[in-house]
Amino acid sequence: MKQKFTILFDLDGTLVDTAPDLMRAHNHVMEKFGYPTKSTEEIRNLVGQGAGAMLGRSIWGQAKKEFSKVQDEKVKKEMVKDFVDFYGKNIVNESTLINGVKEFLIWAKKNSISMAVCTNKQEHLAVDLLKKIGIYDFFEYVAGHNTFDYCKPDPRHLTSVVEILDGDLKKTIMVGDSETDANAAKNAGIPVILLEDGYTEKNTTEIYHNHLIKDFRGIEKIVLKYL
Repeated sequence: MKQKFTILFDLDGTLVDTAPDLMRAHNHVMEKFGYPTKSTEEIRNLVGQGAGAMLGRSIWGQAKKEFSKVQDEKVKKEMVKDFVDFYGKNIVNESTLINGVKEFLIWAKKNSISMAVCTNKQEHLAVDLLKKIGIYDFFEYVAGHNTFDYCKPDPRHLTSVVEILDGDLKKTIMVGDSETDANAAKNAGIPVILLEDGYTEKNTTEIYHNHLIKDFRGIEKIVLKYL
């Protein structure tokens, strides 16, 4: 039997433009704890590492270190909890699918391609977002930040999902928008399709990739080369 082809997708900034809703949650928490707020563009650059890192980079980048390390960690945990709670209740207010996503997922399904999501979002939030925005049923597996004991850029986040799907790393491709995705895929030996204008502070020239796309329109031509 011919081994099936697998596509792994990042979520935030790749399948869905989640920055507006992430911004509202982020700013809600920042205002509550007395820290400066961020614009949507700034949020796009922060989200790749997950909620804790996003808040951490924002807080420690701008605020004075007013607490000892132990207090910092405690406060940060409270902030992350508040962020997840608020965001979970407001997950698809303004978030939208990246151009061409739905059409590409339909095409891939018709071509018997296995698809999964590998995201640094918490698993329950990722599943909820995918369901509410209407594309959950296209995916055979969703692996979040807390699904395994490791996450991107650790390549096992990707390789474990391919193994669960009974796939083949040599017949797998990763679609992502940041160095977190690209480095995980590179270390797993998986080709990378990188979206321009990703949720990252780096330029696309600084991020490993095999193909560069503006959105999902026409991505079928790239995938066909690997089938």
